[in-house]
Amino acid sequence: MSFPESDDFQDDNQNNPDVSAQKEQILKQILTPEARMRLNNIKMVKRELSDLVEQYLIGMASQGKMRSQVTDDQLKQILLSIQQPKRDFKINRI
Repeated sequence: MSFPESDDFQDDNQNNPDVSAQKEQILKQILTPEARMRLNNIKMVKRELSDLVEQYLIGMASQGKMRSQVTDDQLKQILLSIQQPKRDFKINRI
């Protein structure tokens, strides 16, 4: 017996219109319009990153840890904390 991978679970949620409608409704409640627009822009470029941020925000809201709406500046801070740091490569020529 095998367990479904987390990617399989996410694909199922994306294909289910009820789940995505609920997710959008929750995000409308917890994000300011500017933050929601930023998250939608990120979704067009980096789908995986936007999914991680959405899961984080919905999880925080469901635990009752959000007292007010998330602003654009707060969303930027969340994005910076979630993104992996870029690696710098330095090539020295002899």
